This record gives sequence, structure tokens and C-alpha cells, in this order.
Amino acid sequence: MKPLTQTLSASIVAITALAASLSITTPTQAQQMVQAQGGPICGSRTSLLGQLQGKYSEMPKSMGLAANGSVLEILTAISGTWTILLTTPGGITCLIAAGEHWEEMEQKKADYTPS
Repeated sequence: MKPLTQTLSASIVAITALAASLSITTPTQAQQMVQAQGGPICGSRTSLLGQLQGKYSEMPKSMGLAANGSVLEILTAISGTWTILLTTPGGITCLIAAGEHWEEMEQKKADYTPS
């Protein structure tokens, strides 16, 4: 695992690619770009949310707090596209994954009986 400073340095390089991400046409292409960059695309949360809403009509669907204080968000659109964002305690937001064919599932109580 890379130290945080190396990861952030690599992310700064990826920020340059963020401008190019505005020209991508599908979430699959976004995911391919993330993989090609060798890491996530990062920027301000407000900027990333605005771009995802404007280009894909994605809106925040759910979120959770990780043990390290980072916030994980899942954005979805009626069209089925989805994106996962991670915001660090330091305020840096990164696009972690994106894709298509999102489906909502009904939450059911697990059939679990403790022994």
C-alpha cells in the first residue's frame, strides 16, 4: 500500500486528467480512465458532484462513514449509471469507481440464527 503522500501526489497528477473527463461519454469510460491513471480522479466535492449531476444526472443515493473518518458516497441516476466517491477527512474527494446498470434491491432481514 502506498503512503498517503504518494497517493495524494498521484492524485494531483490525476486532477489534470479531470478536465479531460468532461469529454468522456459513458461511466464505463470514466472507470477505464481511472484505471489508466493508476488511481482515482480527485477534486473538490462540489465540483465533482456538479459534473456528475450535469453530465449523467447522478445524485447522491447513500453514504457511510468509514473507520478512518472518510465519507463514502454512492451516486445514481434513473438511467442506471452510478459513481462511488470518497471524501477524506482532509476534504479531498476522489472518484473511486463508476459504472452502469445500477439496480435498487429491497432490503431484507437476513435469515440468521445464532448457534
